[in-house]
Amino acid sequence: MSGTTEIGCACGRTRLEVRGAPILVSECLCNSCRAAAGRLATLPGARNILKPYGATPCAEYRKDRIRILSGAEYLHEFRLSADAGSRRVVATCCSTPVFLELKGAHWLSVYLHLWPDGTRPKAEMRTMTGDLADASNLPKDIPNLKSHTVSFYAKLLGAWLAMGLRNPKIEVAGKIDA
Repeated sequence: MSGTTEIGCACGRTRLEVRGAPILVSECLCNSCRAAAGRLATLPGARNILKPYGATPCAEYRKDRIRILSGAEYLHEFRLSADAGSRRVVATCCSTPVFLELKGAHWLSVYLHLWPDGTRPKAEMRTMTGDLADASNLPKDIPNLKSHTVSFYAKLLGAWLAMGLRNPKIEVAGKIDA
């Protein structure tokens, strides 16, 4: 995947451009992602972003390869608790989750539902299956990893080195509670 791709929220007011290929594409099954997705699905007009088996699909992109084209005024952060180290950013124009940002991270986990059908990057792995009470019902189409692996972190480190160890700040317009 090269060049740029334009993606956006359900109503089209918030648009982003992603440049190049993602660092990796994954489906997360951690307790935090599942809890946040459940709470965000309760926002007015929101849809559930979880796969039927409870995974949150994301493409991890370097922050310097993402540009907000329109709708920045609609981007609001949601945290599971006041002291949570991660934030999910939602386009409040239509209650669409846009990305997850971990505290101190040089990448964003951009939710795959932003891509039009047929153009979505394909998940390479499922992570954090160890958080599930029973992972036996997960599809076997890609690796189902109990936690993050050394190769997962190596890809992220390689991306950070390529960025010159920078960590661009992503501003949002406000906060929401769900």
